[in-house]
Amino acid sequence: MTGPEVLDVARDAIVTLVLVASPLMLVGLVVGVAISLLQALTQIQEMTLVFVPKILAIFIAMLLALPFMGDALQGHMARIAARIAGGD
Repeated sequence: MTGPEVLDVARDAIVTLVLVASPLMLVGLVVGVAISLLQALTQIQEMTLVFVPKILAIFIAMLLALPFMGDALQGHMARIAARIAGGD
């Protein structure tokens, strides 16, 4: 395997990682900002208030995004297996 092929595999892996992780990270970001805004408006400064809504929102987002995440990971594995089988 040459240097450019290794970079192609690494680039594909990073793109797949970003695609798989981004839905959950975006949900966590949105819920965190919403809770922080609520805390700032009501002046409730409880640090543990953020965790439960964020965990629930990420869990629900994971249930909804799991088929997409599985398809993306399966596609990545198929591309890797095709490279291995092709001898590239």
